[in-house]
Parts: sequence; C-alpha cells; structure tokens
Amino acid sequence: MPRRIQLKRTRGWRKPAGAVVVSRPSRWGNPFRLECIHGAWTVSGDPDMEAFASKGQAAERAVGLFRRGLQHGDFWPAADVLMTKLDVREHLAGKDLACWCPDGSPCHATVLLEIANGWDQP
Repeated sequence: MPRRIQLKRTRGWRKPAGAVVVSRPSRWGNPFRLECIHGAWTVSGDPDMEAFASKGQAAERAVGLFRRGLQHGDFWPAADVLMTKLDVREHLAGKDLACWCPDGSPCHATVLLEIANGWDQP
C-alpha cells in the first residue's frame, strides 16, 4: 500500500527506493506556502486571505486549497506546468510519496496519494 514518507536530513537516512519526492520545488509541490506575520498564520495565494491562530490551521487551509485546485482540474502549481488528476494518476499511482511535512500534520502528499490511487472516489 503506497504511503507518505517524511524526508529527513538525518545522517545515514536514505529515501526508500522508488519513492517520489513531491515537495517544493518538484512538479508535485504545493504552491500554497505558510507565512507567519506578526503572530498570525496565512497562506500565500489564498483567495480569501484568511488569517489563522495556529500553524496547523493554516496548513489545513493550504492542503485544502491544493485539493480544490486538483479537483477543478485547472491547476498550475509550478510555472507553466499544468497538473491534472490524470497526471497524478499516471505518474504517481502505486508509489510512496516523500515530503518534508512532519508525520501526523496536514500534507498535500496525502491528497496526491488519494488521487493517484483512486482513494478519493466514492
């Protein structure tokens, strides 16, 4: 079963063979970045420009925006690169996905896993 892997800089740690890195600046990276301004967390590119009291809430919003972009099928997370659900399924199905997000925190790699493997289907 494909899973999300947290990338690490720990000495001796190696990315498992076959795992695909989906962090920024890869083609699969989430373009919605978290920003902390005067103690309030925001998400760059958020059309509603919401402010959040916690980093976790902002991370959930960033992942939600990423999911919404993919669901609508008209999403350019990287310059001049269109990402569709079909692209995700074609390139990432059955593969472990690696990102820097801590285990247990909201992460766009979870969205990619769901779409790539058809887990988002009713």
